[in-house]
Amino acid sequence: MTETYQRHFEAFSANGGGSPEWLAARRRAGMDRFAAVGFPTSRDEEWRFTPVGPIAQAEFRPAPAADVSREALAPFVFGHPEWPLLVFVNGRFAPALSTLPPAALGVTAGSLAEAIERDPSLERHLARHAPVEESAFTALNTAFLRDGAFVHVPAKVDLGLPVHALFVTTEGAQGGVAHPRNLFIVEREARASIVESYVTLAPGSTYFTNAVTEVLSGENAWTEHTRLQRESEQAYHVGLTHVEQARDSHYRSFTLAMGGAIARHNLHVRLNAPNIETLMYGLYLTRGEQLVDNHTAIYHDHPNCNSWEVYKGVLDGRSRAVFNGKVFVRPEAQKTDAKQTNRNLILSDSARVDTKPQLEIFADDVRCTHGATVGQLDDVALFYARSRGIPAAEARRLLTYAFAAEVVDEVALAPVREELDRLVLERLGTLV
Repeated sequence: MTETYQRHFEAFSANGGGSPEWLAARRRAGMDRFAAVGFPTSRDEEWRFTPVGPIAQAEFRPAPAADVSREALAPFVFGHPEWPLLVFVNGRFAPALSTLPPAALGVTAGSLAEAIERDPSLERHLARHAPVEESAFTALNTAFLRDGAFVHVPAKVDLGLPVHALFVTTEGAQGGVAHPRNLFIVEREARASIVESYVTLAPGSTYFTNAVTEVLSGENAWTEHTRLQRESEQAYHVGLTHVEQARDSHYRSFTLAMGGAIARHNLHVRLNAPNIETLMYGLYLTRGEQLVDNHTAIYHDHPNCNSWEVYKGVLDGRSRAVFNGKVFVRPEAQKTDAKQTNRNLILSDSARVDTKPQLEIFADDVRCTHGATVGQLDDVALFYARSRGIPAAEARRLLTYAFAAEVVDEVALAPVREELDRLVLERLGTLV
């Protein structure tokens, strides 16, 4: 349905006359790239386990504007009331529902569309780090780049309060598509925690979310980035997060995927200087006919850098999961220490996992390991719990929770960790 998106793009461009020329050019480049390559198929190695036919064959229209009450958002808002909250409804910023950070901090957080209008310097970053060549979905997002979350933490500023960017899809977006674009800039010696959430007010609706996030972590900066995907289980979600790290920086990522009929997230991190640390944790919980795909890539381009990656999955019903993790170590990246692990717990005989951890190492003085496991609950542990008087169903639930909690516990910020813990317990109650 490439022609449909081209028609939507021409209408979108005609209404975007106020955009700066550089942005219009990048949008056009995105559309040209998408028109040239089209949606990926099973013949594309990176997509052979993730059939996108339901997305490619549907005629999604741009999601309409909608009004949402604060009461409707209450189940998805967590933490302290003073936390900065950026709400986007069907891809559009909702200032009346949002809470901006205190001006005294000097932090900018809000609508990307408004930031583009007032800050010409964003040309240096926006759509520079996640190129349209990345995938057809990235190209499509760039073509329709309009709004999303923008967070800028100046040098040596400790944000203190986490920023929560909440993307809400309403019932009126049935059959619609939104292309959120986010830009997070944490400058040198700054500290920030950012939560990126995708939720729905219509659990049974079908729609398409195509999101791209660019993260810049400056020299000696500390960035924690939590991504929650709780879309409708009849919806489609494709996301890319591209991270650029500078010298001595620390980037800590956690992703939780529970929603979507087909959900794919690519997380790419490039280590652009020596002495960088990258920690990536992920958890996916699937049931029914869901398919959740995590593709990660860590680029070790310089020496003396560390990366640690642990992704876990719990699968039930006839669901499927895909994990493909790549670690690239260039010849000059000596003294690299990289570890990658994917573990999967199968709760049903019909569930399936395709896992492929990969190392591509071109340096000789490194410590790099990777591994993957797929299995069921340990019968010995289950017997032990039963022997202590714990009913079978509760024993299975406790052991499954313990499996998942290992990665949830790695979230540094306590209120965020507690909310994730609650979500996992709530979901596991329906699985086991």
